[in-house]
Amino acid sequence: MKKMPLRMCIACREMKEKGQMLRIVRSPEGEISLDFTGRKNGRGAYICDSEACIKKLNKAKLLNRVFECAVSDEIYKSIEEAYLAKK
Repeated sequence: MKKMPLRMCIACREMKEKGQMLRIVRSPEGEISLDFTGRKNGRGAYICDSEACIKKLNKAKLLNRVFECAVSDEIYKSIEEAYLAKK
């Protein structure tokens, strides 16, 4: 059995298997998006696949800290909409 790598959620700070989490990536060009494949090129941040963590991501503007750049409200909104559409 192959062991799944663990990643920490940027919202709740819990360690979970990589496959159970959503990956948000900042590409080398600076574009931020949800990465459903887990293979997009760039700096990745992981968040639990739960509504509570998605809401905390928006409320605390966690991506600004993780990616060390200003992240617009439209990006947070698009991440939340993409998450809800996936459900």
